[in-house]
Amino acid sequence: MNNLLTQPLIRTAPGEAMSLPGVLAALSRDEIDSFPALRPHQAPAWHMFLVQLAALALHRAGRDYLPRDEVEWRSLLRTLTTNFPEDEPWRLAVADWAKPAFLQSPVPGSVKLENKLFSPDALDLLITSKNHDLKQAVARRGAAEDWVFALVSLQTGEGYGGAGNQGIARMNGGSSSRSTIALAPVSSSSAKTMSPRPGAWFSRDVRVLIAARERTLATNDHLGFPPKEGIGLVWLEPWPEGEQLQLVQLDLWFIEICRRIRLFEERGDFAAVKGTSAAARINAKHCKGAVGDPYAPVHKTESKSLTLGEGDFDYHRLTELLFSGDWELPLLARPADFEKPCSRLALVCAALSRGNSKTDGFKSRVIPVGNHAAALFGSRRQELHQLAKTQIEEIDDFAKTIRFALALAAAGGERDKIKKEHYALAISARTQFDRSADSVFFLHLWDRFEAQDSGEEALVAAQRAFQEALRARAEQIFFAALPSMPCAGIFRPRAEARAQSAFRAMICKSFPLLFETRVSGDSEVGAHAS
Repeated sequence: MNNLLTQPLIRTAPGEAMSLPGVLAALSRDEIDSFPALRPHQAPAWHMFLVQLAALALHRAGRDYLPRDEVEWRSLLRTLTTNFPEDEPWRLAVADWAKPAFLQSPVPGSVKLENKLFSPDALDLLITSKNHDLKQAVARRGAAEDWVFALVSLQTGEGYGGAGNQGIARMNGGSSSRSTIALAPVSSSSAKTMSPRPGAWFSRDVRVLIAARERTLATNDHLGFPPKEGIGLVWLEPWPEGEQLQLVQLDLWFIEICRRIRLFEERGDFAAVKGTSAAARINAKHCKGAVGDPYAPVHKTESKSLTLGEGDFDYHRLTELLFSGDWELPLLARPADFEKPCSRLALVCAALSRGNSKTDGFKSRVIPVGNHAAALFGSRRQELHQLAKTQIEEIDDFAKTIRFALALAAAGGERDKIKKEHYALAISARTQFDRSADSVFFLHLWDRFEAQDSGEEALVAAQRAFQEALRARAEQIFFAALPSMPCAGIFRPRAEARAQSAFRAMICKSFPLLFETRVSGDSEVGAHAS
């Protein structure tokens, strides 16, 4: 039970387990809601793998449409491995190690694989030094699909893991990570969660890749990808010790591997052995991850792919990526020619936060874009950038207000006695406010962008709405944190009174718009501080 082409090894919801061709067919029909065994951090790698695999198969067959039939997909996948009539490259375990297995390269006789693994989560790419959040090596009776997902996650997304444990080519250095930045269609039924449907997203990405292949090859001509007959499935090739594949040998959409792994069956279960390699499988370190990945932003002047590091996809980072003009957004983050301006789209951002020999969590975010996708790449991109910078400044002003007012309370209400340790006590509240502001940042940004076309009154109203949203969050966080500021009991009434007074005064000074009188019909409405 280990042939992905013919056996139903991958569970889907709703429905039954499917073969790999069955999954591609069901995605093309948009009939899959989820993959129950897929762990969250594995989802981006699985999506990118399926898209690249489908695009490679369609290109090799000279087709530009997605079949909806399992038999047809099975035939297309076999065209990628015609030298293996027994489907070895699609089997999880193959006894003859001179032949490839799924995401496992042939093993030369001189290479030894001696490190045994008995669970798929031990094979996966997560580094968990404390064994706290995610327990290590607990899936001792892992099913075939667990090994499939772990192999995809490891071989297409792993970084440097110590001597002999090399990382992928689509990554800027061994401590980086492979990012997913892409637009995805969102149906009205998923509007509340903004989660893209797997099938609609898959079909969209494959269509974009196929339609843009020639243009993408021209854009990346400095990398030397051959227009056809390049190596698409890297695991088919022998891997002699010390030898590397060159980019000029690979297809534009190559699916790579980075580690020496072989699975085998033992007493009815799968297990694995792994080894090291003297050099990375693909010679691309000099490219710093900028190898034509359709999901990865590339810095325009430094020619390197995005490194998330220990950060997140917060409004600071996304403002820089989307609006600054310093980054070349990837192909799949751009509106497609076949998408109408009114298409419901969301921007999907995902990456594993990595450091030096550690992982700091899976980071993901889905941002509703609506019909503003075209503005990210047109002449109005600078307008969005300026509006985003204005909102960032407004958030920063509120954050400084919270910080100072809480520090004043901790100093007993005496300004001249505020010290660094008093400001340090406000860090938690300031961080909480920043996260709260982040949750509404893009919603208000789109509103302000639209208001620019509706006149000055609409623009002022949109500006006021964002500032009012920030004030409500700032007040909630400030008043919740105020009692926790350490202060001598005898001085607390004075300290809290002065902190509240300073809080309101600073908001009034920085945001006079919130305190202007507005005319509404025949009545006047005065904005006021709480």
